[in-house]
Amino acid sequence: MGYDEPSSKRAASIYGQPVKHANPWIRRSLLAIFAIAIGGYFAADPQRVQDVVQKFTAASASQPAGRGRTVGALPPVRVATAETRDVPVAVHTIGTVLANSLVTIKSQVDGPLLSAGFKEGQMVKKGDLLFSIDPAPFEAALRQSQAQVERDRAQLVSAQADADRAVMLAQRGIVSEQQRDQLVATAKALSATIAADSAALERAQLNLNYTTIRSPINGKTGAFIVFPGNQVHANDANGMVTITEIQPVKISFNLPQGDLPQLQDRMKERTLIASVMVRSDVAAAATANSSLDEIPIKVDFVGNAVDDRTGTIELRATFDNPELRLVPGELVDVSVRLATLKDTIAVPREAVNVGQNGNYVFAIDAANKAQMRPVTVLYQDQTVAALGSGINAGDQVVTDGQLRLTPGIGVLITKPDPAAPAPRNNTASARLDEPSASEPAAEAVKVSNPESAARGDAAVASGGRGG
Repeated sequence: MGYDEPSSKRAASIYGQPVKHANPWIRRSLLAIFAIAIGGYFAADPQRVQDVVQKFTAASASQPAGRGRTVGALPPVRVATAETRDVPVAVHTIGTVLANSLVTIKSQVDGPLLSAGFKEGQMVKKGDLLFSIDPAPFEAALRQSQAQVERDRAQLVSAQADADRAVMLAQRGIVSEQQRDQLVATAKALSATIAADSAALERAQLNLNYTTIRSPINGKTGAFIVFPGNQVHANDANGMVTITEIQPVKISFNLPQGDLPQLQDRMKERTLIASVMVRSDVAAAATANSSLDEIPIKVDFVGNAVDDRTGTIELRATFDNPELRLVPGELVDVSVRLATLKDTIAVPREAVNVGQNGNYVFAIDAANKAQMRPVTVLYQDQTVAALGSGINAGDQVVTDGQLRLTPGIGVLITKPDPAAPAPRNNTASARLDEPSASEPAAEAVKVSNPESAARGDAAVASGGRGG
């Protein structure tokens, strides 16, 4: 078996000459020059970018649906009309309903509880009978105190007479001064004893009165803590029943300390009003087509210190609670109007978008094309946004479908279903032509794509990404 020479030492002619490649830096330089030329072409005229996008959209619409394209070239959007009106600036928070007063009824004497003059949960008035404790021992103690007072008064009459005679005889030298002083002191001591007996008599009378317990306030009773038949004591910590005054009640809530100057100004003007809404998921579902009732309540208390842990200050508003709608301990939604922006451009909150350069709005021009406009937002809440610049009254702004839009693209405006419920707006008082996000697209209107108009193709795109 012969020796086989390694392939590394074989002649290059057997395998052919090696391939020589061009310098890769030359190719990269050409690609860079080509990219710069394309960028300069589009930078010279920004309109060329929009023309390319529209041509691409039209070309995509002309492709058959079987290749993954949706029939229809224009993205459907929903719009609202910007209008000039007053926009209230309000802060929203969660408040707690507090009882105007809470009383725990306790016994001041010991004894068996005979009866209760109310039912659990009953409304009572000040002075109504609540409990009766067995009065017999206290009646006996009262009679005993009265007897002691009568006894001591009789002794005082005799001692006072002896003292008067001793004074007269001492003046004649018949009785010594020492005897006179003893008789006078005895009379004074009996007079003090009668005063002590009178105090004991009053205490006995009070204890007898304590056997009848009456309501100190108007309010609603809670559950029995001690039932009739049990022995009650003056040192019972839990008491016998609690009474809560729920007419009126107080709404307690906290606001950031940054709002304190405006709050103080409104308090001086006596125009600080808190709008309270009951938090009820069942009520919200039952009244989905109508706004829930808000209760306007005047704020009558601003705390005297800011909580250093939360940076907030407490406010309270007193509500008469005529229908007992609010219950102590209940959580409520509270909104406080701090100011009002006069004659401001207002659009639906959904129309405002956030981009790299700040807030912007898509507006529909006369050619039915979407134009991106930067805006200044003065104030916004869950339903409305007040704009300082960028949009004029009467402009149509896109409220749904923004993700499908690019500047200058034609759009298909859809109208909300007339049978669908109107969106609820609890803050804004003026009407905004804003369709709900859950309403289906319906009738198609003006189309700005000339190619689609020539073909008579005004179909609404049914696919694509959601806006």
